Amino acid sequence: MYRNSRGRPGVVLAAAAVAQFVVALDMSVVNVALPAIRTALEFAPLDLSWVVHVYALTFGGFLLLGGRACDLYGRRRMFVLGLTAFGLCSLMGGLAQAPWQLISARAGQGLGAAAAAPAALAMLTTTFAEGPPRVRALGVWSAVNAAGGALGVLAGGLLTEYVGWRWVMLINLPIVAAALALVLTGVPAGAPPAGRERLDALGAVLATGGVGLLVLGVVRTDTLGWGSTTTWATLAAAAVLLVAFVLAESRVTAPLLRLGLLRSRWLAGANVVVFLAAAGQFTAFYFVSLYMQQVLGMGAAATGTAFLPFSLGLIAGTIVATRITTSRTPRASLVPGALLAAAGLAWFALISPDGSFLTDVLGPSLLTSVGAGLVLAPVAGAATTGVAPREAGMATGLMNSSRQLGGSIGLAALATLAAHHTGTATDPAALNGGYALGLAIAAALFLVAAVVAIGVLPRHRAVAPLPRPSTPADNQLEGTPS
Repeated sequence: MYRNSRGRPGVVLAAAAVAQFVVALDMSVVNVALPAIRTALEFAPLDLSWVVHVYALTFGGFLLLGGRACDLYGRRRMFVLGLTAFGLCSLMGGLAQAPWQLISARAGQGLGAAAAAPAALAMLTTTFAEGPPRVRALGVWSAVNAAGGALGVLAGGLLTEYVGWRWVMLINLPIVAAALALVLTGVPAGAPPAGRERLDALGAVLATGGVGLLVLGVVRTDTLGWGSTTTWATLAAAAVLLVAFVLAESRVTAPLLRLGLLRSRWLAGANVVVFLAAAGQFTAFYFVSLYMQQVLGMGAAATGTAFLPFSLGLIAGTIVATRITTSRTPRASLVPGALLAAAGLAWFALISPDGSFLTDVLGPSLLTSVGAGLVLAPVAGAATTGVAPREAGMATGLMNSSRQLGGSIGLAALATLAAHHTGTATDPAALNGGYALGLAIAAALFLVAAVVAIGVLPRHRAVAPLPRPSTPADNQLEGTPS
């Protein structure tokens, strides 16, 4: 029976949480190590940013494909394959001797994460029943996800300064090993469905190409600028591919993304909210880290340590959000959380070139992080409300795509705006002005997220699965892979 293929809930939760931690960690762990990496591997200045960008590019570009593959080939199978690839590429990156080797390893990490992340979340949503059990499980997942992103800055700073930059890659190996051990010993493989649907190859090509070009076009604005012909040609090509993807998905019987899912106000609203929130959160990490290093003159280890209050605030916010949404809908946490995060980022925007950690960072860090935790904890539950188990990978792949695209596009766009505001000046006052502008816009993004949550998300939770066209595989629920 499908119910018996879920494995032990505690082990499933532990495996999913550990995997999500390492995936989130790698979004930020290399940032503080970039100067050391540039010196050690003799990176050209314009190539160094690709150590960060290529992970975001492959991760975001392949998430929809990874999510759908989980539904078709088994969540446990894709989880194991994705994490194994992630671990091997982490080892390659830690041993890299040339820039192209490190960039290739980071690209491979993104591919592995694109398979493992939606598989981990899909395992949770199919193991824990909708309602309080799922809310609590997703609360743990969200807390670990948030902590991974925030602690990545701390780990990157400490490892770079006291052990060496290679350990920002090698640190992944024991974490990956722990997640694999948990899933291999506590989560059964499950049997594939007798009437297995075929993977939507055309949709996969169009979605991956469109999302990849979109991320590529935006992240390259830091060097090419928004007025570049290359930038607009890349974005235009992305738009063409994504429109073609939508048209193709409306015509195939087994789509990569069933467009009917987007008729759910829960799913559509949650994906918009997570896109905006991720853009604001990633921006906060980036600009606050630069402010502490380039304006306040703090070292890598001190900067990483200064993110501890942010990490603790995120965890506290997710704990509160879990308690709220156990008895109420995710909307009850999303709206106040977005407003609180907006207030914290607006406070951050008042940073001063003559400031300090205590006066300019600590207070807004706590306010922003608690608000972000209140938003990011329940959004996974909102994005999977009413989704049938057979489409759990599809829904979680979409939500992870929205989160990743929001972070990548938002950060790239705001970093470009901040750089344009600063111009060629390199003094602390000029840099401070650019960072403050970016943080102010990030505050506005959270305000928009609050408006979307108020206007789009229902006041009451859906109780029935979203309607889906009948296929031969619908009669094979008991064999759905997990």
